[in-house]
Amino acid sequence: MAQIALFHSVLGVRAGVLDAADRLRGAGHDVRIVDQYDGRVFDDYEEAGAYAESVGYPALMQQAAEAVADLPDGFVAMGFSNGGGMSEYVATQRAVSGVVMLSGTLPLAMLGAEAWPAGVPAQIHYSTDDPKRFPGWLEDVVASIRAAGAPLDLHDDYPNAGHLFTDASLPDEYDAESAELLWKRVLSFVNDR
Repeated sequence: MAQIALFHSVLGVRAGVLDAADRLRGAGHDVRIVDQYDGRVFDDYEEAGAYAESVGYPALMQQAAEAVADLPDGFVAMGFSNGGGMSEYVATQRAVSGVVMLSGTLPLAMLGAEAWPAGVPAQIHYSTDDPKRFPGWLEDVVASIRAAGAPLDLHDDYPNAGHLFTDASLPDEYDAESAELLWKRVLSFVNDR
């Protein structure tokens, strides 16, 4: 059993995050959902992005670190979209057993980090046509992980254009077949932690 800290996307703790936690718990893992918005949830990316910017990304990163301060070393940091970046940040601050980035990576320099933590395994997931996949960001993170000699499972091959494609409450993005494949891969990674 792994302890997992699960970070939401810029949209907040939507049904897809709750479903993800249920799926992970159903596989025997202990999951802490980190709600950085105190219950606020968005349907619109622009509105959500404006809210996140009003809070400030340095403040969100500090909140992320504080939210896991009481967890013992060795937990898995996992996050959707912006939460992928939060999970990366936490991994640069704490001893984690792995990082799972779901449709979201941030260059380490944006997080104030110089290098990926040595030996920390990572798993990254993206759809092939994700509209929120920023040029160069994924490549930067992949290069950082490899430079640290850490194991990397890269899955940027889901054949759809959904950003949060595992979230059935977002019908314009959801892809059931891709979601099932993603969770099979995630559980394989997490079960090894």
